[in-house]
Amino acid sequence: MNRASLDKRPDEVATMFDDVAPKYDVVNDVLSMGQTRRWRRVVVDAVGVSTGQRVLDLAAGTGTSSEPYADAGINVVACDFSLGMLKVGKRRRPDIDFIAGDATRLPFADDTFDASTISFGLRNVNEPKKALAEMLRVTKPGGRLVIAEFSQPVVPLWRTMYTEYLMRALPAIAVKVSSNPDAYVYLAESIRAWPDQDHLAAWLQEAGWESVTYRNLSGGIVAVHRAQKPLSGAAADPAAGAPTGPVAKLRRNIVRPGR
Repeated sequence: MNRASLDKRPDEVATMFDDVAPKYDVVNDVLSMGQTRRWRRVVVDAVGVSTGQRVLDLAAGTGTSSEPYADAGINVVACDFSLGMLKVGKRRRPDIDFIAGDATRLPFADDTFDASTISFGLRNVNEPKKALAEMLRVTKPGGRLVIAEFSQPVVPLWRTMYTEYLMRALPAIAVKVSSNPDAYVYLAESIRAWPDQDHLAAWLQEAGWESVTYRNLSGGIVAVHRAQKPLSGAAADPAAGAPTGPVAKLRRNIVRPGR
């Protein structure tokens, strides 16, 4: 892995996403072989909000992940740091609220949203642990968090095949379908560098989220993590998975729903 290519400033990452915004959704469908849409449906089901509730869709990009909520009559805010992405999304869906914002300094008051979600964007945040704390801050007590992110395949042979696809086939395909193939080299490397399912679960606990669970999709290529913000005044219970030790200890507290 070329670590130097991952050492990008937040503004450089934003510019990269601005460049690929016009074809971003189409390229994602091609590179994921159509799986992106299925993964996003799982996220919407996991968020499980109803009419009258408010959802923060962070790293929403062009708003593809926000559309199911808007279509169901749910008040959704699509937030992203890429103005290029937001402009593409607003042209397509003027009925959705698109707001520019930094995931580590969200432009919302405390306890604003009934649920917060981020799909395939947390690994592109410069300080992901800070983003988890910010999402906790803006979510109402008892509210939900759902994160979909590329992760580590659970079968060694499948993991090897997937890694080969990421670093060889994905950039080659991106050259043919993307206006900025170098961006997809960066994205492939960021996936390889991202921590596994248990480590992300531990980060969630450390940030103050409780009832942390995750579900593997496509053999672990993607993991959907779910958590809940503690109710006001509720004391953390170590037996329920509060951060009481290193990751190895925390792993035993994580419930893994069906893969």
